[in-house]
Amino acid sequence: MSVSSVRRLAVSAAVIAAASGGAVYLSPSVASSDRAGGGPVLDSLNRTLGDPSASVPSRSAQESALIKATSSNPLDVLVIGGGATGSGVALDAATRGLRVGLVEREDFSSGTSSRSTKLIHGGVRYLEKAVFNLDYGQLKLVFHALEERKQLIENAPHLCHALPCMTPCFDWFEVVYYWMGLKMYDLVAGPRLLHLSRYYSAQESAELFPTLARKGKDKSLRGTVVYYDGQMNDSRLNVGLACTASLAGAAVLNHAEVVSLITDDDTKRIVGARVRNNLTGKEFESYARVVVNAAGPFCDSIRKMVDEDTKPMICPSSGVHIVLPDYYSPEGMGLIVPKTKDGRVVFMLPWLGRTVAGTTDSNTSITPLPEPHEDEIQFILDAISDYLNIKVRRTDVLSAWSGIRPLAMDPTAKSTESISRDHVVFEEHPGLVTITGGKWTTYRSMAEDAVNAAIKSGKLSPTNGCVTQKLQLLGSHGWEPSSFTALAQQYVRMKKTYGGKVVPGAMDTAAAKHLSHAYGSMAERVATIAQEEGLGKRLAHGHPFLEAEVAYCARHEYCESAVDFIARRCRIAFLDTDAAARALQRVVEILASEHKWDKSREKQEMQKAKEFLQTFKSSKNAQFHDGKHN
Repeated sequence: MSVSSVRRLAVSAAVIAAASGGAVYLSPSVASSDRAGGGPVLDSLNRTLGDPSASVPSRSAQESALIKATSSNPLDVLVIGGGATGSGVALDAATRGLRVGLVEREDFSSGTSSRSTKLIHGGVRYLEKAVFNLDYGQLKLVFHALEERKQLIENAPHLCHALPCMTPCFDWFEVVYYWMGLKMYDLVAGPRLLHLSRYYSAQESAELFPTLARKGKDKSLRGTVVYYDGQMNDSRLNVGLACTASLAGAAVLNHAEVVSLITDDDTKRIVGARVRNNLTGKEFESYARVVVNAAGPFCDSIRKMVDEDTKPMICPSSGVHIVLPDYYSPEGMGLIVPKTKDGRVVFMLPWLGRTVAGTTDSNTSITPLPEPHEDEIQFILDAISDYLNIKVRRTDVLSAWSGIRPLAMDPTAKSTESISRDHVVFEEHPGLVTITGGKWTTYRSMAEDAVNAAIKSGKLSPTNGCVTQKLQLLGSHGWEPSSFTALAQQYVRMKKTYGGKVVPGAMDTAAAKHLSHAYGSMAERVATIAQEEGLGKRLAHGHPFLEAEVAYCARHEYCESAVDFIARRCRIAFLDTDAAARALQRVVEILASEHKWDKSREKQEMQKAKEFLQTFKSSKNAQFHDGKHN
């Protein structure tokens, strides 16, 4: 840390303030959704989504709608990919009055979108780069992400919340540098600010974060600077997007793989796709005026269906995270170290009753089920041990996973960390619009850009402009942070004993809070199943997940497999791999009852789920030989 660094920060802060006319507010041009407003269209959508009895169309109805999209009666938009971006595109297009279909090879959020850092952030690092490289492009990224961050938290308050993040400082230069830098972050956020950042002394910091080390290897803690970003339950947010899109009129179908694209022989325009239902093996064709390729890390494979020699756009980067017990971090306070000894960022964040730590940023190959390497897990353990006063043990790792970030490639970049996370929308073949890059925080505006490009490409006629900026997602309507109390007071958990007898149990605070935050205003429907159908038992000891959730998700959230549930509908695979394995038998039994599976399918589901869990390197299923973190 140098005096010149601090000076540059001070000058940059003055420039930003001056650019905004001296006001503590800076923003890019107003988005089209701001100008569009929403009005009657938004009111009608909110009534539909806020209906307590709202229920998504059946899977067979969705498949039928896609099959009925013929060459003479095509969809307006067919989206390939059910991650955050693809589901966001389907929702945006459907709420503009367009006829929309979406197909996803695996499950909604089965790829990168469920394996994120769980942060909804503006990008402190991008702001630092903008300042020191005088890069206006990076600054625009921060403005844009901060705009979207606040809106996302407001549109899905049950799944997203503000999280204070502590940055430790081991000399006074760091105190001044990070304080000024994070005050600049506040300044740039303007009216979208979550809470003001502030400095805490070493003593105050130890009280707020008891496991934080007071002494480094050769320095003592001088204090910390705490700032705020957002945190989310990523896959449940993604599933919520898909279900909201479905209720808005989109035909969404998971476990449906595009095997080829359909090209018009005369115009050479892409006019649809041939799709295989991976649950039945049945293939069908679905036609559309525009196809949107939102396949994340796999978007190049869709592009190659048109031209095998097309140049790759994706530079895949591996992001590994580990989950540790709750005592590693206090509830409601994260720890972020912007620059470790090797220059990388490391963090520890409380998440769903555990601690998630990460991350790595390294080149990788594209695979459907990426696995974390042991050296990456050890890197994270080494990095966090430098800042904690407790023993960091490999045996404490409850789960570890790897996600592939689909970064848009820059041929001149030397490392993936230096590649911008901005998104790219382009149409290299008529009728095929590809969207790639970007990050979770900005999924909504990415979707808006993709739909705008699709409208232009297909000369489509939407009934209204984009309304997603103010559109609350399914489960958000009428939800309050205190909503869990109604569940605790009004419902009981009826549990079946091993002898077959049904006995009542309390809807305790942990279970009520979990249901309220996971399902929002739909939580009462889950609680009703727990009470009336005898499915109130916990799926695994020490976790709040209930048997009733499996039935609810099978009926109302397109949960079609055991992995769909343990990984995306409920997060037990990510939180505690071994607990997920213990819950598996009961999950399969309930899904078998809901979907009328035979014994062969039950056995197949058990095997697939066990193979899936083997890719999550908990301390029990990892192969490691290490004396340092035993």
